[in-house]
Amino acid sequence: MKITDVTVQTFRYTSNEGRDAEGHGHPSDPHEARMTIMSVTTDQGTSGHSFGANPAHVAEVVKPNLVGEDPFYRERIWHKLYTYQRGNSGVLSDRLLALVDLALWDIAGQFFKTPVYKLLGASRDRVLAYGSTMCGDEMPNGLSTPEEYGRFAEWMVVKRGYKAVKLHTWMPPIKWAPDPKMDVRACAAVREAVGPEVECMLDCYHHYSREDAYYIGKELQKLNYKWLEEPMDEYSVSSYVWLAQQLEIPIIGPEYHAGKMQSRAEWIVRGASDITRGGVMDNGGITPLMKIAHLAEAFNIAMEVHSPGAANLHVLGAMSHPGQYYERGLLHPFVDYEKPRPWLKSIDDPMDQDGYVGVPQGPGLGQDIDFEYIKANLFR
Repeated sequence: MKITDVTVQTFRYTSNEGRDAEGHGHPSDPHEARMTIMSVTTDQGTSGHSFGANPAHVAEVVKPNLVGEDPFYRERIWHKLYTYQRGNSGVLSDRLLALVDLALWDIAGQFFKTPVYKLLGASRDRVLAYGSTMCGDEMPNGLSTPEEYGRFAEWMVVKRGYKAVKLHTWMPPIKWAPDPKMDVRACAAVREAVGPEVECMLDCYHHYSREDAYYIGKELQKLNYKWLEEPMDEYSVSSYVWLAQQLEIPIIGPEYHAGKMQSRAEWIVRGASDITRGGVMDNGGITPLMKIAHLAEAFNIAMEVHSPGAANLHVLGAMSHPGQYYERGLLHPFVDYEKPRPWLKSIDDPMDQDGYVGVPQGPGLGQDIDFEYIKANLFR
């Protein structure tokens, strides 16, 4: 089998989510937005798909490096592109590398009529989810006060069935943010609302000082929180070594620190985190994320997967040293998470009333893509 073409199509859709000046997602008024679908096609008619690739970067880097390759040589292709990244990360980001890897895994699953997690070596068919909130905002009845966080957390647990919740608190460009005391107040309100049995986590402002991070961690210990995530710049690894030594609450990371499996190895051996972290889009695909999962297994520490999505579910379904949770979100009182994206006929991660999300059972990544919608909304 050979790859014969790589194409990217851009289509329009209506979105009710937007990003602030710092890139954080929030609810917004309905507006037209754009999305892309990348399709990798083979000479035997099997295609793999992924969403969000930059058309110009695919044409410049991806297509010349893929056409003519055997799509089953994922490891060779991944390393070829990985080495190309040196000096060319502006056109070949980890996200684009991930999208290529996803499309190739999708091809394999489509060809063998098998879900990706079973090709990886299945370990489980469902994963317990935690509800992961959007960042704090200034919207009345949204996530603008600690009390609103508490009410929303209570809804997530009582009405929706989550067994765990994670807060993303207030960050710039909100003028008064960040504020470590407000973060702690929100965490306390959530703990009071959901009770002592529900697992709670915090992902706060990413550039706190050591002193502020230590203060937050000490307060979360009193509230019996499960972990503290990214309270400081992750490139200051020594700061995380120091913090992990000072606190009893587990520190989880890195999340956005570049370096894929190599940087995770450095964090583990240096004791910078108690739980390691990785995600398909953060680390360049399913292929490197499985390496990180095996790395964590070798050191007998947990590896929790960052962000939602079908690809991350397949990795969780294949991990023999399981991470405990699937991150479901981002959630907000004004956003209907259960409504599929316009280009999907159904959501990737339906959750049952016991708080579990099933790994997709369709071939490949198992996404229920609405190709007719995409075709009808293409930019010509």
